[in-house]
Amino acid sequence: MTRHGRKSPPLLQFALVLALAAPAAHAQRTVPFRGNIPVAPRGIVVPPLPDEPVEYQTAEGQDIRVVVVTRGLERPWSMAFLPDGGMLITERGGQLRHFRGGTLDPDPVDGVPEVRAQGLGGLMDIALHPAFQDNAWVYLTYSQPFEDRSTLALARGRWTGDALEGVEDIFVADPGTGGASRIAFGLDGTLYMTTGGGGAQDANTLGGKVLRLTDEGDVPTDNPFVGVEGSRPEVYTLGHRNSIGLAVHPGTGSVWQNENGPNGGDEINILQPGGNYGWPLISLGRTYPGPWQSEAFWRDGMLQPVVYWMPSIAVSGMAFYTGDALPLWKGDVFVGGLRVGEIPGTGRLERILFNEDMEELRRESLLVDMRQRIRDVRQGPDELLYLLTDEDDGALLRIEPGD
Repeated sequence: MTRHGRKSPPLLQFALVLALAAPAAHAQRTVPFRGNIPVAPRGIVVPPLPDEPVEYQTAEGQDIRVVVVTRGLERPWSMAFLPDGGMLITERGGQLRHFRGGTLDPDPVDGVPEVRAQGLGGLMDIALHPAFQDNAWVYLTYSQPFEDRSTLALARGRWTGDALEGVEDIFVADPGTGGASRIAFGLDGTLYMTTGGGGAQDANTLGGKVLRLTDEGDVPTDNPFVGVEGSRPEVYTLGHRNSIGLAVHPGTGSVWQNENGPNGGDEINILQPGGNYGWPLISLGRTYPGPWQSEAFWRDGMLQPVVYWMPSIAVSGMAFYTGDALPLWKGDVFVGGLRVGEIPGTGRLERILFNEDMEELRRESLLVDMRQRIRDVRQGPDELLYLLTDEDDGALLRIEPGD
């Protein structure tokens, strides 16, 4: 070997021969996969929830106290506040629980339809009709058994004070439409419902969409795809992955939706009628094995999120805070997180501050040391924040002002 006509030293020649002959060395470990998803070891121990209230200082100077209100919930998913001060809480396995007088009723509520809890599905969201005081209607999304699989359904029944009566399905998606599902009533009284599953870019399917329905489960005549050939009239927006958060801005009435990316790319979207939010053609995340989900992060005609996470926090429930009890958080958005960066035992609550144009200014992670999977977050009638922990021994938490 020569360099500028001179022979290389013998030791250098020997080293080059070894480098060419030896197999390539890999510093990375071999990671086990299950279903194309890397399996993370559970090296982080999740501590038990404390018996006594816990005080925290937070970034805005809003000191808070976190209280465990009740325990003994099995994978709770969502909650709704009743006018009498009680609460209805769904459990993913198919039970509806009644919390009243400061106590969790040990017996599940009667009248809930049969549920198949599988994958992301089960008994999921709950919402009260805007005129609940007059009609007592309660709405549930759930995975309805269908042969050897399930499909998303929206059921409605009347609350009697201790049971649901006259429960019936008012909307059932196409067989096989699965995934998680949230619901929220718009200020105009229509009902928004998220769906998971495939076909997110096909307006003629119901998977990967946000639907807009009447309170009877019918199609509003002003939906964006009404009368459009090759499109389902229930569709309001398309191009979504797993939508597990839905909230209506109390001032503008705009509908906000959050969805899980794959490995990164969780996002919050402000929905526009007929909008396409890109999945799976564009994403700010990677696939679970590692490569980017898409070659480009944007395309003409597809809408971008107002907030995104990289790495993922596995976004879940979402709420706007509008009360005066926690004044330094007024106007902020709260999002539940199930785990960060694909690491079990890293759940938390996130707070996001926006400017008047709804552009992100600051973001804060809360309750990090508790390491709980936060499935839902809601503002209660008392203007305090309530959280559900998605655990086998799940709990209802309350955030109130600190001392």
